[in-house]
Amino acid sequence: MRNLKVILTYDGAEFSGWQVQPDAATVQGTLASAVGRITGEKVLPQGSGRTDAGVHALAQVVTFVTESSVPTENFVKALNDILPPSVRVLEVTEAPPEFHARHSARAKTYRYRIYRGAICPPFLARYVWHYPYPLDEQAMAQAAERVVGEHDFTSFAAVDPERGRDQDSALNVRRIFSSAWLRTGEELVYTVRGSGFLHHMVRNLIGTFILVGRGTLQGEDVTRILEARDRSVAGATAPASGLFLVNVEY
Repeated sequence: MRNLKVILTYDGAEFSGWQVQPDAATVQGTLASAVGRITGEKVLPQGSGRTDAGVHALAQVVTFVTESSVPTENFVKALNDILPPSVRVLEVTEAPPEFHARHSARAKTYRYRIYRGAICPPFLARYVWHYPYPLDEQAMAQAAERVVGEHDFTSFAAVDPERGRDQDSALNVRRIFSSAWLRTGEELVYTVRGSGFLHHMVRNLIGTFILVGRGTLQGEDVTRILEARDRSVAGATAPASGLFLVNVEY
């Protein structure tokens, strides 16, 4: 048995997220089908995380176990011959048996792109959130710094309907290593690196930072929202189109 590590990049606009679903196109399902055609095996590749519908990845890490003897370099070519153009395999390598794309991850970096120009080019529309309205970008930058460190991010996590608000908040503690906004031309770009991220966490942070930029909230309110451990006090979930999984560290 071989444990293969795959570096994958994809345009999430065409998929209903990473996780395989019945009667829906997903990245995991599409990759599983391609691997099956090459190896003749039924496998379910494991990703470093489950990106939502419409979320993109520059370097998603995936592992799967196979008995196939196909060389790793041939796997790259064969998979890219089968996969749709919206999904590309960048690299396939042998990994130790104990390595797992999700369980072995130590840090992840996400990036969120907001297009600030009055008219969004059609070739960018599926990769940004078009927000041409006034924002105090300096206030947003200062607010972003407030989430650095170890915090309970319950206020920024999608509510699990099975657990509701009584969910164990200890499970929602994450460490954020860096959190910053950068203006690049017409784009305002948020980059965050952390030990891990909860469902919708980055998009909920963006929605909250937007409220700071609009003046609806103050920077210190971000600390208050963190301490509240209540999803209802944070901002709305930002659109998926602007979010990219950039990097996974092990």
